[in-house]
Amino acid sequence: MNNQEAYERAKKRVEAKARFYRHLIIYIAVCILLIIINFSTPAEYLWFIWPLIGWGFAVLLHALRVFALPGEPDVTERMVMKEMEKEASKKQ
Repeated sequence: MNNQEAYERAKKRVEAKARFYRHLIIYIAVCILLIIINFSTPAEYLWFIWPLIGWGFAVLLHALRVFALPGEPDVTERMVMKEMEKEASKKQ
């Protein structure tokens, strides 16, 4: 692996981590907003918990994808590679 390839792989990892942290920050901000709305309006039950659980599960899956399974190629990357292979076979 040359330096350019190593750089591109590292860049993709950093971008994936940045997307995750952005997702996490938005999740936390929306959670706080939903909690405030739920407690500031007359409600008989705490409904804010349901979107927090659902979206929290998605955040957990995102974290696993970024940190626990970092070697797995991205779906978009696989699709791009397939298209490049198709284009290369057309030119032959």
